[in-house]
Amino acid sequence: MVVITNRNKFEYLYTQIGEYKMFFKNLLALILTFSIGTVMAKDHQVKMLNGKAPDMFVFEPAVIKIQKGDTVTWSGDAMHNSASINNMLPKGSSPWEGKLTKEAGEVSISVKFETEGVYGYKCTPHEMFGMVGLVVVGDPSSNLDDATSEGKKIEGKFAAGKGRFSEYFSQIK
Repeated sequence: MVVITNRNKFEYLYTQIGEYKMFFKNLLALILTFSIGTVMAKDHQVKMLNGKAPDMFVFEPAVIKIQKGDTVTWSGDAMHNSASINNMLPKGSSPWEGKLTKEAGEVSISVKFETEGVYGYKCTPHEMFGMVGLVVVGDPSSNLDDATSEGKKIEGKFAAGKGRFSEYFSQIK
């Protein structure tokens, strides 16, 4: 026969409260672990520059390596933009096209990157002069070969800045 006393009830209740405390501690730790990535996300800056010969019409840096969840903001000299190159994007990612800046220092666009891989981009009015760049998000392997192949095709059409994509891709490998 089991005799239940007030002491037994108190011990049982105390044990239950302890288990709830442990549950909520673990839940809080889990929430913090998953939200820290968002808190730690960075905003990177890429300048769109007119430059000087022989480095005219360039992005600085031309190749930027970031982590999933980071944002890149393009700004700089007037009459430039940042636009993704459709055949140089990882599967499942979204294309972008920033506005053409009218004044120095103006922002063309800010893009948050959620899919790992290599992203090719251009300045729409100056692509023929080789004004292109790469954003590498985390592990580039998902589309590195396809992006490299497409970059070589595009690079062959440049009137100036030939060899830029080849140089940029060599910085990834």
